[in-house]
This record gives sequence, structure tokens and C-alpha cells, in this order.
Amino acid sequence: MDIKMILEIIFVVLGAYVIGSIPTGYIVVKLFTGQDIRNIGSGSTGATNVKRVMGKKWFFIVLLLDAFKGALPVVLAYFLTKSFANIGLLPVLAAIFAIIGHSKSVFLGFTGGKSVASGVGTLLALNWQAGLIIAVIWAITTWVSKYVSLGSIVALALAPVIMWFLNSPPAYIIYSLVAAVYVIYLHRENIKRLIAGNENKVR
Repeated sequence: MDIKMILEIIFVVLGAYVIGSIPTGYIVVKLFTGQDIRNIGSGSTGATNVKRVMGKKWFFIVLLLDAFKGALPVVLAYFLTKSFANIGLLPVLAAIFAIIGHSKSVFLGFTGGKSVASGVGTLLALNWQAGLIIAVIWAITTWVSKYVSLGSIVALALAPVIMWFLNSPPAYIIYSLVAAVYVIYLHRENIKRLIAGNENKVR
């Protein structure tokens, strides 16, 4: 591995983490209400918690911003880097560190959201057909069950299967499995509430 490859890896990892760390939900709530979203509801900076403060319109705005935030580093890694292009390693590294940045933002003392929207954004950038199917599964499951957390868990759990079914590169399938495990882990408290029957429903 030469110095150029090492520099590209460092560039992708740091760039993706910083972009992923941009706390969109926190910024929106702070800018328009003056409140710290980490002290409201679940304490998450994600779109679902933003909805509790600012309503449905801002839920969708933050959702789209977070998805874009996940997709952008992957697209940049794909077009601006050349090393490991044959195995798709750098876009996958970008995806991993984008979702880590969202949930462990350097700008918020390593707190953040649960990386669902940003995770779907990374999947859309890696394979738009798979990402679109996953987004539709999330929407349908959430609409039917009235639980955003359940929709998120189901959609991400099916991501590796969908990636495999669409003949995605092995690196993409492995990433979707890693992302699914990570996002489900971040929802561990939601899973406990779902089992206990006291998880918050979408109003």
C-alpha cells in the first residue's frame, strides 16, 4: 500500500465522519426554537425527535437532510478517489464513518441520533434500487405499525438481504449487515419499550 492509498483512506474516513457529524436536527431546533433537542423527548437529534418539537414538516426536512448527509460522503468517495475502486472499499468506509458521525457527533460531545436516515442515505448512494426499497419498507412498516422505531429496525434488518438479492458487490452487502447491526444496537432501548408495549407511536 503506497502513500497515496493511505492518504485517500484518511481523507475519506475523516471527511465522512465530519460530514456525518453535522448535527442537522440539533441545528434546526436550536435555530428556530432556541432549545437543545438533547434535553427533549428521547434526547436524540434525529428527525423523530425533531417532530416532537417542530411538527411533521420539519420531520421530513431533517429526514431528507440526514439522508443527504449520509449519501454525500459515499458519492464523493466514489468519484474523487481511485484506490480500491475494483472492490468499492472507500465508498463503504465513507458510509461507515458517516453513520458513526451522525450518532457520535464530534460537534455534540459524541452524542447524536440513531443513524436511520443517514444510514438509508448511504445505502441509496451505494445502490439506489436497494436504498429505495429499504426506504419504502421503512415507510410502510412505520405507517402500518405506527412505530418509527419498528420501521427502522425492520428496514435495516432486511438491508443485507436486499443488497444480496440485487447482486450488489460483496463489500456493499457486508456494509449493509454492519449498518443493520449498528442501527439496531442504537435502538436497544426502543426494542425494550416495544416488547413492554410502551413505545411511543407516531401521532
